[in-house]
Order: sequence, then structure tokens, then C-alpha cells
Amino acid sequence: MAKILVIDDEKAIRYALKEILEHEKHSVDEAEDGATGLDKARKGKFDLVLCDIKMPKMDGLEVLEKLQAHDPDLPVVMISGHGTIDTAVDALKKGAFDFIQKPPDINRILVSVRNALDRSDLVQETKVLRQKVQKGKAGGVRMVGTSKALSAIQDMIDKVAPSDARVLITGGNGAGKEGVARLLHEKSQRAQGPFVEVNCAAIPGELIESELFGHVKGSFTSAIKDRKGKFELADGGTLFLDEIGDMSLAAQAKVLRALQESRITPVGGDKDVKVDVRVVAATNKDLKKEIAEGRFREDLYHRLGVIPIHVPPLAERAEDNPLLAAHFIELVCTEQGIALKNITEKAVKELQKLPWTGNVRELRNVIERLVILSGKEIGEAEVKAYAAPRV
Repeated sequence: MAKILVIDDEKAIRYALKEILEHEKHSVDEAEDGATGLDKARKGKFDLVLCDIKMPKMDGLEVLEKLQAHDPDLPVVMISGHGTIDTAVDALKKGAFDFIQKPPDINRILVSVRNALDRSDLVQETKVLRQKVQKGKAGGVRMVGTSKALSAIQDMIDKVAPSDARVLITGGNGAGKEGVARLLHEKSQRAQGPFVEVNCAAIPGELIESELFGHVKGSFTSAIKDRKGKFELADGGTLFLDEIGDMSLAAQAKVLRALQESRITPVGGDKDVKVDVRVVAATNKDLKKEIAEGRFREDLYHRLGVIPIHVPPLAERAEDNPLLAAHFIELVCTEQGIALKNITEKAVKELQKLPWTGNVRELRNVIERLVILSGKEIGEAEVKAYAAPRV
């Protein structure tokens, strides 16, 4: 049962709306003009306001603006017997949830009220979810979820971050390895220093050494000036070597030396450069298998893996899906500049059934697709139509 305020100078309209809403088991209060209605709204706690536009003492649009300033989350449905498209657009621009013309159609009223109350519930649920995910937030980086696996990772980060111990993060593509690395940095004593990321899989083998260690002018054809490498750029901070398993053996040897001696030599240079860097590495490969097959150095593996952290696939922590879905819906709606959309419980359960081979990254992409292609609400049917994997 919701508590609803009806503001209208026409007694017959107030009575009709009160009858309709009370029949739906809602509690209804009335106000005969805008000033009285605004006073009641400020003093009481209402779930919804129905407000006429043309009224004595205070115009309905002015009431709307003042209600928005008082409580931006309070849904307001505007009603007018002198409605035009311009009036409706003006009301919606100022924050009205809906606009209904007089005489109000019963079904139209009920649908609008139901949608407004659903939206109000969603706003409150989102606030609760936001409070929950704040527990996994550090300096803008979030770990969203309440699963045992995620809690264990968070505990490990809290213990390891203050030290300078090297960390090796393992897990599938899109599982959230970069997020773990950023949290390690932001919770460390190096948080004010740079966080420099290198995707070892995206850099050609012949350029990886120059990317990591820099080069001097003339060391190769395109070296037209001296250039600092990522190790030097990360001095005083954290260097994140993503997909370390794709690095060439030659580059691995130089990384091993840098870790052992805290020194690097730019390509083509003859002078060492001292660096103070914490290295965090990540891979989606089985490095022990890579070692056995001669593609990865065992001594580097042991240097990097002082603290191992494994990020399990999303399929193994399905209980995190509701929070992740809510988080991504809010994120995507904000990015797209559209009203926050609701997702039904059945839709979430349908999402939990999917294999998520692309992990959290795939879920984020699917949520963006659902937000764009769905109406005001993301339901089970939309998930089945737009989220299910296709061959």
C-alpha cells in the first residue's frame, strides 16, 4: 500500500481520484491548492503525488519544481484539463514522471500510478545496492558482489596491498583481473604514484622491449628520439603487466633482471636506469603448462608469483549477478543519459542461467544491449531475446 497525495482545486476530481486509488488499497491525502499541497508534501512522507497544473495560490509547475528541490526521488504525475503538447513536454522536462489529461481515464491513471510506484521502489533498491557495493569500493574502483570468492579476494587485497610484494593474478578473459590490480594499487602506499598498464598480448614481440624499457635515439629505424619505457614511467608507483603469458622469452629475461636488480637498460642504451616499481602481473594462461612447454621462464614465474590471486569465472559466482546487473544498469543508463531502468527478478534469474564465458566483461556488454533494446523495464522475455548466446 502506497501513500499518495492528490493536489487539485476541483473537488470532484479529488474525490474521483481518491475513490479509484483507495479501491486499489492505497492511502490518499488531499489538498485543494498548490500551496497547501506543497506544505503537506514537505511535512509528510508520500510515495507519489498527483498534481493539477492550473490551480490558485500556486501553479502546478511551480509545485513540481519545489517538490523536485525538496525530494528529487519523489515521483510526480501532472494532470491538466488544458493540456497541450508543449505543456506536457514542459512538465516532463521539469521532472514530472508522467502527464495525464482531464478527464482522467481510470486505466490510464492506474497504469501511471503503478509505473511511478515501481520506479520509486527501484530508486530505493538502487540506494541499498549502492551502499552494498561501496564496501568493495576504493578510490573509484569497485568489486561488485557478495560471493564468498569475491570476499576472499577482497580480504587478500586488504592484506597484501600495503606491502610491496609482487602479485600474480590469474583468471579468464573479462573476469576482473585489472580491477584487482587497480585495487591493489589504490590501497597501497604507492596510491599517489602512477598506475601504468601494459597489455603484453597487444604489443608486437619486436616492440615489447622498447615499450617496457624505452629506447635511445637511433637504436632502430623509427627511434627518432629518446623514449622512456613503462618501467620508468611507473617509477614510484605500480606497473601492471597484463597477459604476461604472451610475452616473448627475450623480454621475459629482461623483466627478470629488472625485478632482481631494480634496474633497466633502454633498447640501444649502455647506461642502466634505476627504477622503484611494484610489479603486478596477470594472465589467462596456465603458466605451469607454459613452463613445461618451454614458452615461459620458471624463474620469472616464481619472481612474479609471490602472492597468487585467482579470480574465478562469473559462472562460478552466480550470486554476484544481481548486484552486478544493478551496477551495470545504473552505469549504462548514466552513460546513455536515460532514466534508470528496472530489471525484474525473473530476468535476473534468467541471466544467472547463462554460461558467461566472457565473464564480467560479457555481462556488462549484455546489460548495455538490454538497456538499449528494452522498454522501461528489463524482463525475462528481453533477456531471452537479447542476452542468450547465439552460434
